[in-house]
Amino acid sequence: MRTITLEEHFVTESFVKATEIPGHSVPAPIAQLRPKLLDLGAGRIAAMDEASIDYQVLSLASMGLDALAADVATPLVRDINEELAEAVKANPTRLGGFAALALRDPKAAAKELERCITRHGFCGLLLDGTTGGLFLDDPSFLPVWEAAASLRIPVYLHPAPPPERVREVYYSGLPGELGMLLSIAGWGWHAETGLHTLRLIVSGLFDRFPNLQLMIGHMGEGLPYAMARSSGILSRATPHLRQPVAAYFQTNIHITTSGYFTQPPLRCAMEVIGIDRMMFSVDYPFSPNTNGRAFLDSLAGVLSAGDLEKLSHGNADRVLKLRDAIAER
Repeated sequence: MRTITLEEHFVTESFVKATEIPGHSVPAPIAQLRPKLLDLGAGRIAAMDEASIDYQVLSLASMGLDALAADVATPLVRDINEELAEAVKANPTRLGGFAALALRDPKAAAKELERCITRHGFCGLLLDGTTGGLFLDDPSFLPVWEAAASLRIPVYLHPAPPPERVREVYYSGLPGELGMLLSIAGWGWHAETGLHTLRLIVSGLFDRFPNLQLMIGHMGEGLPYAMARSSGILSRATPHLRQPVAAYFQTNIHITTSGYFTQPPLRCAMEVIGIDRMMFSVDYPFSPNTNGRAFLDSLAGVLSAGDLEKLSHGNADRVLKLRDAIAER
């Protein structure tokens, strides 16, 4: 069965050089994964083959980008997008790309997005968390949303480390690396991205751009479990919206399985969101491709053949127009 993954990361040497802080050591887990993050060629393809993954959409693991000034970050992401385009060109039937943007200058970012889609055929955009302490519902980011809507490409909303003020209040005072781990994959990433998604809904973003499609990972960032309560409370407070909060998960929002390889959250997401809005992903190399494959294989006796096809590739083909993109290369 054809298998597509969508939250799969890379870095470039130029990005590493620009974002590393002199005198600060790289956390050991990141240092160990760096060779895989830097590999946009044979090693990555081999890891895909090992887990029978047919197509992988790459996105920049952009931790550190938000700290760079606009005049540094804007040309940097252009170079990164060029390197990604070359990797996709070298393996057009195996790799695709999400554009990276430097959001400190939203107007320049919108132009870079248009260039990536029209020139390089990238299949979407990935945005990371807050920028300068601002959520992406802030009016300053409208040029980027307008560009995405006009280009009719999906936007993947990905977690990022918390702003410094949040880190100090929520995640300090714990021994060793526990605070850092709690702030990212241990909990903070998912809680903040779920909050971010709700903010985008209640801000009216999807009423302003009714055809805009958003993707979030990690089995919905906890939102399927909380949907009834959150939607009930927020919908009563937002009579200006065209529909209840939960309904946007049927018209504008999709979720992926990235990094979540157990069945209980999948069952919850299927019941609340529905299989037509769900797509398979791994979160490579932070999660091994083989873990994702084992999870997908375990669903053969749980999902119908049709639903398994939707999860493994059908929905991704449709939302990202992947078959059309590959055929054009």
